[in-house]
Amino acid sequence: MLRIYITGIAILVIAIVANGLIVKLGLKSWYDFIDILSKNGTSALSKTSVIEYLWLFIGYPLVLGLGYWLGDKIYLSIF
Repeated sequence: MLRIYITGIAILVIAIVANGLIVKLGLKSWYDFIDILSKNGTSALSKTSVIEYLWLFIGYPLVLGLGYWLGDKIYLSIF
């Protein structure tokens, strides 16, 4: 149970940092993307750039995976 908790905290911290950096870079986060979809429907899909799609569907999952990996390494180094 402690392993899951530590890993979850690592993923959360990495996600917060990633979202902060993305906002600074001017890219859409999942929150922005969902907000645009809810307001504009499918026409919002054309308002999203290729780089934003790459971030949302490739970069962000990789970053969260890094959070998992980091959390697992932290747990294994402690116990």
